[in-house]
Amino acid sequence: MTVPRLSEEQRARARTAAVAARTRRAEAKERLRRGDWSFATLVEQARGDDVLAHIKVVDALRCLPRFGPKRAAELMERLDIAPTRRLRGLGHLQRESLLEELR
Repeated sequence: MTVPRLSEEQRARARTAAVAARTRRAEAKERLRRGDWSFATLVEQARGDDVLAHIKVVDALRCLPRFGPKRAAELMERLDIAPTRRLRGLGHLQRESLLEELR
């Protein structure tokens, strides 16, 4: 399958949509950092929002207080969650065990 050729207008719309998506993900992670949202709130929001569902679990964990790269990686390994897993890809048992750990 070949990649379709896009017109300049289509490319501009795609760029605008991509910037908007990155901005929404950054805002959600900032809310986690500030404590406005809990991790459970982010997971719940991601269920109905494709943009937020694309946030990597490890990136979301690193936004939480006292979670650096090492602690986030250790938690994910202990819960058997792949380092590349996104919020959308969490199974229900992974989601529940992660939320239980963070309570």
